[in-house]
Amino acid sequence: MLFIEQEYAVRLSIRAVGDYLKRWGFTPKKPIKRAYEQRPESVKQWIDQEYLAIEKRAKAKGGEIHWGDETALVNTDVRGRSYAPKGKTPVTMAVRGTRQKLSMISTVTNQGKASWMIIDGAFNHEKLIEFFEALVADGKRAGKKVFLILDNLSVHHCKPVKAWLAEHQADIEVFYLSSYSPELNLDERLNADLKHVISTRVPVRTKAKLHAAAKNHMAFIETHPERVKSYFQDSSVKYAA
Repeated sequence: MLFIEQEYAVRLSIRAVGDYLKRWGFTPKKPIKRAYEQRPESVKQWIDQEYLAIEKRAKAKGGEIHWGDETALVNTDVRGRSYAPKGKTPVTMAVRGTRQKLSMISTVTNQGKASWMIIDGAFNHEKLIEFFEALVADGKRAGKKVFLILDNLSVHHCKPVKAWLAEHQADIEVFYLSSYSPELNLDERLNADLKHVISTRVPVRTKAKLHAAAKNHMAFIETHPERVKSYFQDSSVKYAA
C-alpha cells in the first residue's frame, strides 16, 4: 500500500488492492524459494547455451535427459496452508519427540519417468554411485544413454564419483547447473510433491512408517507419468518440456 501511495499518490486499502489483483487474474500462492546468490544472467546463459548443448548431444546419442536431486524426508515437516476463523492461527497436528529422518535421491524426465532410491542414513558418494548404477541398468534396458543434470553439491564432484563416471562414460554423462537455482531443477517439484503428501497424512511416528509412506507415494508417481510431465509445465521451466 505504501509503495502505491509513494509511486502514484493514490491511497488504497488492503481490500481494494486485493480486489484489483483478483480482477487482474492474480490469486494467492505459496512463493517458490530463490537463492540470494542466484545471478539471473548466469541462469539465462545456462538455459540458452549449456542446456541446449546438452539437449542436442542427448538427441545425437539417442539418450535421455534426467534431472536429479537429493532431499531429506522428516516426519515433522509441516507444509501448505490451512484455514481458521479470523484472528486465529490454524493448528496442524505434528509428531513430537519422535523425529525420524530419511534421505532420497531421484530423477525425472520430460517423458514422465521417475527414478528414485530411499536411503536410511546419510547420503554419500557410495549411495550416489549405487543410484548411478541403477540408472545405467535401466538405461541399458531401454537402449538409451543417461544424460543426468545435477546441482553443484560437493559429493557430486568427489574423486570416487569422478573415477566411476570416467569408467562408465559410454553409459552415462553428468552435467551440473552452473548457478545454484532450485527452480531450474525439475526434480525439486517431485520433492515438493512427495513432502506435501506425507505432511497431509496421519502423522507417522516411526521410521518404518515414514519409509512406507514415501515408498507408496513414489510408487504412485512412478506409475503416473502425466503427473511427472506436469512438473515441466511451469513457465519458468518450459525449455525442458
